[in-house]
Amino acid sequence: MVNPRKKPEFIRWMSQAYRRIKESWRRPRGLHSKVRLKLKSKLKMPSIGYRAPKHLRYLHPSGFEEVLVHNPKELEKIDPKKQAVRIASTVGKKKRKELIKKAEEMGIKVLNPNL
Repeated sequence: MVNPRKKPEFIRWMSQAYRRIKESWRRPRGLHSKVRLKLKSKLKMPSIGYRAPKHLRYLHPSGFEEVLVHNPKELEKIDPKKQAVRIASTVGKKKRKELIKKAEEMGIKVLNPNL
C-alpha cells in the first residue's frame, strides 16, 4: 500500500532564480522572509503535518519493505508478500545473476536487478 497523499516538493527558496543555489531544502531564516512566515502564495515549508501514516513509513514506493542482500543465503529469510530485495553494491556480476535467478524462483521482487 503506497501513501495516497501527495506531498509538495520542498525546494529551497530562490533556487529557481540562481544557479548557485541548489534545490535541496534549507530553512529560510530571514526576518521578513515570506516563506518563513508561511504566506499563502509562497513555497510550502516542511512541517510535521506532512508526515506519512505510521504503517506507510520507510516503505519503497512500490509498497514493499526494502531488505539489503549480500548473498543467496539471505534470500531465505525474505517474506515475498511484504518485502523486496535490494542487492548490495559490493556484490559482483556473477553472484548478482545468481541472486536474481534465485529471487525469481522464490517469487521475490528485486528492486535493482540491472545495476
